[in-house]
Amino acid sequence: MRHVIALDVGGTGMKAALVGPDGELLHQDRRATGRGRGPDAVVTAILDFAAELREYGEQQLGEPASAAGLAVPGIVDEPAGIAVYAANLGWRDVPLRALLADRLGIPAALGHDVRTGALAEGRLGAGRGADRFFFVALGTGIAGGFGLDGRVESGAHGFAGEIGHIVVRPQGAPCPCGQRGCLERYASAAAVSEAWAKAGGDPDADAADCAKAVTSGDPNAVRVWGEAVAALADGLVTALTLLDPRVLIIGGGLAEAGDVLFDPLKEAVQSRVTFQKLPAIVPAALGDTAGCLGAGLLAQDLLATTTPEVTP
Repeated sequence: MRHVIALDVGGTGMKAALVGPDGELLHQDRRATGRGRGPDAVVTAILDFAAELREYGEQQLGEPASAAGLAVPGIVDEPAGIAVYAANLGWRDVPLRALLADRLGIPAALGHDVRTGALAEGRLGAGRGADRFFFVALGTGIAGGFGLDGRVESGAHGFAGEIGHIVVRPQGAPCPCGQRGCLERYASAAAVSEAWAKAGGDPDADAADCAKAVTSGDPNAVRVWGEAVAALADGLVTALTLLDPRVLIIGGGLAEAGDVLFDPLKEAVQSRVTFQKLPAIVPAALGDTAGCLGAGLLAQDLLATTTPEVTP
């Protein structure tokens, strides 16, 4: 059966799939990234994993994969196929697309993890049918992807969608990026976890615990959560003012709080818009499969734009 290899690499783990022509997940697998062994070992682990997937497809699906797609975190030069920098994985300027294509002997595509997830949500998930959407992932940090007519914009230098570094609290908390008051310092899952651990006096408490405490009416939790929602609404209104999306898709770990997040967030965004058109604000639909599905779409798009060889 015709299929492509899809790999979604994170800071600690890798998710992989063999994806069919219509986006169906024909086979899925996971394993550790192994970042403790160093950046070179991570690259080797990715290539070995991909080779195993190719062999599995050939044996179980009757033919080898036609192409491969790889989504990675950090700064990604997608046109050049280079993973420029990833703090969690320790690499710099790794030509992952070429390494993957050489190892597998098939065309390969490289994408940024959040933009790749956005691509999947736009075509297959919560943004399906929308000509313009903005996807925001609320995880350890915050990043986004702007979708336009079935593709996701990467920007002139690969930085498009970095909503987490919009300054929402001038002169606020310092951010590792060098600015102060960035959105992800207030509204990411990591930021909420930190604030709730401090407020509740439990160093092991996290954002999910805070959301549960909100539902029980804990005043400290309500305060922490409210401050995060207010900051997030400020950042989102800035984004929708610039981009005018038809649908605003919220995903990532913090979105798993469901109505505890979405009810006050919708109210906060609505209270802040003036002349702007309020988009539909919806939860992401694909969960942690978005990265693999998006990587599969990158591979399928690559095949669609590749001119087949003509035998004389």
